[in-house]
Amino acid sequence: MVYKPLFAKAIVKNQDLIHTWLKQHELSKELPLYSSVDIRNSGFKMAVVDTNLFPAGFNNLCEHGIADSVGLMKQAVLKRVPNCQNILIIAEEHTRNTWYLENIRILEEIIRKAEFNVKIATFLTIQPGFCEDVNHVVLKTATGQEVNIYCFKNILNKFQQNQEKFDLIIMNNDLTTGIPDILKNSKIPIYPSLMAGWHSRLKSHHFDHTKDVLNELGKLIDLDPWLLSCLHTTIADVDINQEDDRVKIQDLAADLLKKIVKKYQEHAIQEKPYLVLKSDSGTYGMGVMTLEDPAEILHLNRKEKNKLHIGKGSQVIDRFLLQEGVPTIYTVETRVSEVCMYQIENHLVGGFFRFHAEKTDRENLNSKGMGFKKICPRIEKYADCEVHPDLNTYNIYKILARIAGIAAHREIVQLERIN
Repeated sequence: MVYKPLFAKAIVKNQDLIHTWLKQHELSKELPLYSSVDIRNSGFKMAVVDTNLFPAGFNNLCEHGIADSVGLMKQAVLKRVPNCQNILIIAEEHTRNTWYLENIRILEEIIRKAEFNVKIATFLTIQPGFCEDVNHVVLKTATGQEVNIYCFKNILNKFQQNQEKFDLIIMNNDLTTGIPDILKNSKIPIYPSLMAGWHSRLKSHHFDHTKDVLNELGKLIDLDPWLLSCLHTTIADVDINQEDDRVKIQDLAADLLKKIVKKYQEHAIQEKPYLVLKSDSGTYGMGVMTLEDPAEILHLNRKEKNKLHIGKGSQVIDRFLLQEGVPTIYTVETRVSEVCMYQIENHLVGGFFRFHAEKTDRENLNSKGMGFKKICPRIEKYADCEVHPDLNTYNIYKILARIAGIAAHREIVQLERIN
């Protein structure tokens, strides 16, 4: 069935009003240093389904997006640390992931072109012996480029002995397992905030703040904010391996699904609604499952239970987000796809389509086997531009990404206040 995208008409009609409203929210705020925002478009609604404050896909941006990032990164850094000269990037520890290494190489390149001195370090808790043997290791990225990775422990020792100087630390490590002691008392400014790591951040809190911002937008342009968001709920202190806890999750899922069905009926949507069960913290698409029927929770096999029990960094998942599923209308070369947008301080620097040949339009695409196609919204032709989206639709992506950035700002302020 073809739906009339009411949200698109309302946004296109009120673009100037919306941009003025967004600027009022962004003005003088310390918005996230950088972020990536996953957006799903079903045709009848469009919504942010995930926001990452430690983005790891800079290698998937077009060349003009990387070029735009240089000036925006310089502006963002100097706003936080005037006269900054030396920057340390703290990377994730999965140094065998060559595509992640390419991401961190591109991030290093952006910062260097912004006229800062920069080094990349990681904690190397997985290979502590490395820190005793060498100063740094030279690794090859997925494109065959070389990147130098230093041991943070050694870097810190040199800093304390005045042999190294750093004015700013940029985290590209989401701190899933907590804040290392050596960072807790750092006298060097750190961005994004250490409190924004997955050791304390919750997706549900982010979407609570997003809901508040979208409710305000809905009143501004006379639009049901549900058309730009997902209904959600959470459950904590549960073990997916325990039958009683699975019953609790199933009951909660059934209640949420009833609310979604009501919204479908209100907007005369004929498709079947569904749910997504995911860890309320964490990233890389781990701990995620699509539910067509809440009763599926009661009949999980061992593999499915294991997938929902352990997340990134071998962290046990005991808190779940139940989120309204949003099917995607997009395909890239017949493969199901979704949009991911990249920002520096709420300024768009590009994006890409994430696609997966083995997934349906209702499933999580952030999983093994996924691929990427760079989005090129500009009229000019660039050698590495692969997809040219409709500009009106692309502008809605930009608006939703900015709203996600505003919500993330509120989220971080709250996290820093309580921690």
